Amino acid sequence: MTNHIVLFEPQIPANTGNIARTCAATNTPLHLIEPLGFSTDDKHLKRAGLDYWNDVAIFYHSGLKEFLAEMGGGELHLITKFGHRTYNEVNYADGKDHYFMFGKETTGLPESFMREKEENCLRIPMNDEHVRSLNLSNTAALVIYEALRQQDFPNLELTHHYDKDKLD
Repeated sequence: MTNHIVLFEPQIPANTGNIARTCAATNTPLHLIEPLGFSTDDKHLKRAGLDYWNDVAIFYHSGLKEFLAEMGGGELHLITKFGHRTYNEVNYADGKDHYFMFGKETTGLPESFMREKEENCLRIPMNDEHVRSLNLSNTAALVIYEALRQQDFPNLELTHHYDKDKLD
């Protein structure tokens, strides 16, 4: 059972860098579906990911069709404000791989793709009268941690002792 974060044509390097940092912290592979709106050697991308890039399994896909062909088995979840179910209604502790796909910051996921996979669309509750969307990196963190919570945080430290622990 593995969780995956999938970014469809991400455009803002800082978001992708922050998501990569979350992936490093949670042992989550990161899939990037091209075209990207930035170069992967972009200084803003590296700054946002800090020094965690070597700890992230990153997979590049030349397009959506390639990603779907390479994905194999597992459950695909499209995270979109247009979903009719909320992200916390799904059982992620079912022993399957889970792929959480997020759309590009400006236009989201392709409408035709979402219509084909409407049952896979999940929403994060929010007040749509005040906000069009949530930040991509915040959303990815929120969703991956819900999956990990349901899975009892496999292979993650629930507590840690530091040499200069401020709570000792």
